[in-house]
Amino acid sequence: MQAHYTNRVTNLSESITLAISSLARELKAQGKDILSFSAGEPDFDTPQVIKDAAILAIQEGFTKYTATAGIPELLNAISQKLQRDNNLSYSTKEIIVSSGAKHSLFNVFQALIQQDDEVIIPSPYWVTYPELVTFSNGKNIFIQTSEENHFKITKEQLKAAITPKTKILILTSPSNPTGMVYSRKELEEIAEILKGTNIWVLSDEIYEKLIYEGTFISTGSISQDMLERTITINGLSKAVAMTGWRMGYLASKDQKLCKLINNLQGQALSNINSITQKAAIAGLNGSADKDIENMRVAFKQRRDFACEKLNAIPGLSVSKPDGAFYLFINCSAINKDSMQFCKDLLEQVGVAVVPGVGFGMDGYFRFSFATDLKSIEEGIQRISNFVAKQ
Repeated sequence: MQAHYTNRVTNLSESITLAISSLARELKAQGKDILSFSAGEPDFDTPQVIKDAAILAIQEGFTKYTATAGIPELLNAISQKLQRDNNLSYSTKEIIVSSGAKHSLFNVFQALIQQDDEVIIPSPYWVTYPELVTFSNGKNIFIQTSEENHFKITKEQLKAAITPKTKILILTSPSNPTGMVYSRKELEEIAEILKGTNIWVLSDEIYEKLIYEGTFISTGSISQDMLERTITINGLSKAVAMTGWRMGYLASKDQKLCKLINNLQGQALSNINSITQKAAIAGLNGSADKDIENMRVAFKQRRDFACEKLNAIPGLSVSKPDGAFYLFINCSAINKDSMQFCKDLLEQVGVAVVPGVGFGMDGYFRFSFATDLKSIEEGIQRISNFVAKQ
């Protein structure tokens, strides 16, 4: 049989971060000494209070289908969390729970993007954004940021990128891969430019709890106009180490959009797993706040240690991130080809990191400090030895 596949799937690229994490695991399974700093997930266990809620749900037989958008108790917990933590007012009808924030993003793009609609994406970007836009028949419009400007778009850059076909602006704060965080003033400047347009803002806030400097500001909280145009994306994967549980959500003041996404999700997924929904409530209502803070403090210590050590290596430099758990390291003085740099690093000293080209910026690589200090110290020593030989 000769198979014919659709362009939708043949045009999709494999996630470079998942691919490198997988390769590192394979090499480790072969007995090779590999240290991986490629994964985008906390090394901490899910807090016990969340696991207990899941166990109780199983014991009580909460194992049936639920409403597509999520159970009422979970939607209420999300609504209250958004009001309490982010000064965002959303009713339960304006929230959809999905199988991870990535799934929420997929739903949004499928619901909003038509042929050749333009999506503005600041670069460097999370690897999945442009792939989902392409899958949805949209057109990626990249705004190249610079390290000198802390990897953030300027109001002048945004103004120049907008055309009559612009449908969505993606904002990620804190950022993957750079860890930068937009300030209130910067968000206000963006809001001013968007005023009077029909441009949606997709605000990915998945790393909001991991802030080391300054204060996190939700995009939709800037003004009523921004609230109306912003689709807030969030979840519990990073905040409370629930990556494998697959729980994310979106919130939008456009109830018709939510209804359409609910229809789409109903046909594709039915609902996310019922046990995760019960467990997620404990991750949203403050029960796990102490665990979240302990993680944040540990990540900050690792960030400070790693930045100091890496900046001491001749030929490498890194700006200290304000949030998330990544360092976006400039290796252009050693090799502007980040793919080759990372390939050599893995083969020669057994260190797995992600090339910057996958995030739309060559000459850099992403180093995740979501692992223990001992591994970070050993990994950086190996990187130092590798660079010294180049």
